Amino acid sequence: MIGGHSESINLEFAQPCDLSRIRKLLAKSPGVILVDEPQLGRYPLPLDAHDRDEVFVGRIRLDPTLPSGINLWVVSDNLRKGAATNAVQIAELLVMKEKKGAGV
Repeated sequence: MIGGHSESINLEFAQPCDLSRIRKLLAKSPGVILVDEPQLGRYPLPLDAHDRDEVFVGRIRLDPTLPSGINLWVVSDNLRKGAATNAVQIAELLVMKEKKGAGV
């Protein structure tokens, strides 16, 4: 395997989290593949992301140290889905919003 990057991410929200809602939102997000079945030994691995553009997310759980926080595991191929790709995708979204008159 040439490229792969994993991160343990901690997020804090203004309101308490509903894990089922978060999973549903991630599952239908473009470019995201939800792999979240730790009881079956299924969670994202760098090998899953190798040579892929999608971002793999799993191991979603409440953070016991924050009343409105979650922890999750995120994996991607850092050679295919890196800062440059993200910058282009964000720019494309901003252009689409501007064309729709939503403003930035």
